[in-house]
Amino acid sequence: MLVVAAGVPGLIRGSWIKPGAIVIDVGINRLESGLVGDVAFDEAVEVAGWITPVPGGVGPMTIAMLLRNTLQAAWDVSKRAA
Repeated sequence: MLVVAAGVPGLIRGSWIKPGAIVIDVGINRLESGLVGDVAFDEAVEVAGWITPVPGGVGPMTIAMLLRNTLQAAWDVSKRAA
């Protein structure tokens, strides 16, 4: 498994990835051409067994976990106040 969060667009090349690897691209970079990850997706998708896209990969999970943590914090505060 390869998790990439370097903040450098296209840093990880497809040839660097072990065939069949799981690739989780956490990085998101705004370029004039649009949003891209830290993995060169077009190269990596040919080699990886599974790969998260950018945009649309880990972003929804990040938002879901932020919402969960916010609700948990609100619940904890309300229990202390009661």
